Amino acid sequence: MHTGVGADPFQPPGEGCDAQPPEVRVPVQAIRGRGAAGRPQHRFEAHVREAFDDGWGEDAEDEAPTAPPRTEILWEDARSALTRNDSPDIFFSHSVNPYRGCEHGCIYCYARATHSYLGMSPGLDFETRIIAKRNIAALLRAELARPGHQPSVINIGSATDCYQPIERELRLTRALIEVLGDARHPFSLITKSGGVERDLDLLAPLAAQKLAAVYVTITTLDAKLARILEPRAAAPHRRLRAIRALAEAGVPVGVSVAPQIPFINEDLEQVLAAAREAGATRAFYTVIRLPWEIDALMREWLQLHYPERAARVLARIQDLHGITDADARGRGKAYDASHATRMHGTGIWAELLHQRFHKACARLGFNRERFELDLSQYQSGLARGQAALF
Repeated sequence: MHTGVGADPFQPPGEGCDAQPPEVRVPVQAIRGRGAAGRPQHRFEAHVREAFDDGWGEDAEDEAPTAPPRTEILWEDARSALTRNDSPDIFFSHSVNPYRGCEHGCIYCYARATHSYLGMSPGLDFETRIIAKRNIAALLRAELARPGHQPSVINIGSATDCYQPIERELRLTRALIEVLGDARHPFSLITKSGGVERDLDLLAPLAAQKLAAVYVTITTLDAKLARILEPRAAAPHRRLRAIRALAEAGVPVGVSVAPQIPFINEDLEQVLAAAREAGATRAFYTVIRLPWEIDALMREWLQLHYPERAARVLARIQDLHGITDADARGRGKAYDASHATRMHGTGIWAELLHQRFHKACARLGFNRERFELDLSQYQSGLARGQAALF
């Protein structure tokens, strides 16, 4: 008796009285307005589960359609505000993030893997279960008020977007800016949202005193691509409008053309030109990184949206990170976390991208001056607010 698919190697499945139909995995489908197509398990799960088609689905005509996943806000009382960074390839030493998870749903986001530490999926959970740190401003004020605090430029939104949709209601980012302004502490922030314009009344005066700078990420000018790559982030033209508004208000503004994904967003020079025309004066880029669960999520996304080029994209990403075919096959390795190469890659393809970026920047006039923020104005006593005056 045959016990499953392929029990007799010479008999095709489905032929013979005892043959069983092949087990078929349930196909995933793209979800409108979401980057991930499901909730894959995180790497700390004790058990691995896979969905499969048991053959009954076709007869379940009266089964209600699955409702689209909704965004859920979870409150957290954080234990600290500032996160220290000692990576030599990152330009700031301290950061503060008011949210965990991000509704923008960018499929490539390296921060997705951090949801695993919360026992949640780096897939849909990352973009639908958003943790808001309700005490983040009070914590930051206390930490800046410590006499031993040594000022360095603090970055807001280094992990998840500080102006994602829920910021309109919760205003945690605005509260952080107010605290930093009270303390006369310099900071930068990075976003993909036009929501940054709301806080121009705070940012412009601080920028005039060399205490604030902003970076706006524009991955592509292709609105169709942006809609599936970064489904709930602002449209490219909206981000350009934000750059223009910031520049006209006197806020130093730069553009991040990151991440660069081979054979996907190929308009690097056009993005830089549009951002420069809008008023950006500095620019930087990184290549796509696929740590931990992000590798599987990106592979699934490519199969859903670009199946005809998925293998080529993944092979080039592998090349960018110096991963050999032997590493990929034998060790399942898809990413090299070395600080020397992880941001810009290594090898011939990385060098060609490096040349494209720097030639475009030289032609357009980017990066001729640094954003020099003033550390000397910080006073720990000012972080306490009005009480510090008495």
